[in-house]
Amino acid sequence: MPSAEPLSSPARSARSAQPAPAAPPTAPVPPAAPPRRRGRPAPLSPYAFLAPFFTLFAAFGIFPLLYTAYVSLYRAELQTPGELEWRGLGNYAALFTDPFFWTALRNTFTIGVLSTVPQLLMALGLAHLLNYRLRARTFFRTALLLPYATSVAAASLIFAQLFGHDFGLVNRLLDLLGIHPVDWQNGTAASQIAVSSIVVWRWTGYNTLIYLAGMQTIPTELYEAAEVDGASRLRQFLHVTLPGLRPTIVFTSIVSTIGATQLFGEPLLFEGSVSGGISHQYQTLGLYMYEQGWGFFHLGRAAAIAWVMFLLIVVLVGANAWAARRRSRKEAGR
Repeated sequence: MPSAEPLSSPARSARSAQPAPAAPPTAPVPPAAPPRRRGRPAPLSPYAFLAPFFTLFAAFGIFPLLYTAYVSLYRAELQTPGELEWRGLGNYAALFTDPFFWTALRNTFTIGVLSTVPQLLMALGLAHLLNYRLRARTFFRTALLLPYATSVAAASLIFAQLFGHDFGLVNRLLDLLGIHPVDWQNGTAASQIAVSSIVVWRWTGYNTLIYLAGMQTIPTELYEAAEVDGASRLRQFLHVTLPGLRPTIVFTSIVSTIGATQLFGEPLLFEGSVSGGISHQYQTLGLYMYEQGWGFFHLGRAAAIAWVMFLLIVVLVGANAWAARRRSRKEAGR
């Protein structure tokens, strides 16, 4: 049998030059999961840090709220706080049939509007001015906080002197203008305007700084683009600043509404009367609650007033949030 001839070097090199068959593709191997540690409890440090807050909130927030709701269902007197007589909704029924309650509710709404609307409008205008480069901006920003840092007692007593009937500075200025003196403490509209002016003076600077902080978060490119398009400062304010400040405006409106509903110190110290004047002309719900609880010693009825105020705040805040959400949806749908 003839032997096979050995391959020549060119043939051997041609065979070695042929590519090797590719290996079939394999699926990627997922990384191995770390070994699970069994028997090790979750760390307790986050709960330890949160425990002081929730403890204080439960002691001074939730418990008084629930206990006030409990007392509002009983007849409780300040002289005998341990003797409770079940009344059910009797305190609420007596409350809604009391004409002074409706007077206090109307005064609370009127003073709230007279103090909240001018306050927020003035704060918005002042923040718009301070948002531009002015000289001594730091001084003006600091000066705006001085009324907020002033004691409510001191501010109310000073304003009571300013609105005095015989020797008040406001009536002196009106006399120079040829206007007859106004009885700021006994007139219904005049006394409510005087009390509202205290609130406006104290809280305008606080809201101004909040608006100013919100304005500084608006991108400057929007103002530059509006200026290139020929928009004036008024149009920039209406079409750039206000849309960018919408969440801040909603926040200040809600906080101001809550403060107006709980108004107590300013009307109390304006004349020093718990009844809010001779004819209850500026008695708010806060003063009415104080009068029922510590003037007439009806703790059960005072607790009912407190819960009515709480529900009123919830309704007003909810209506404000609903209106803001509805407006946002309308603008998003355009």
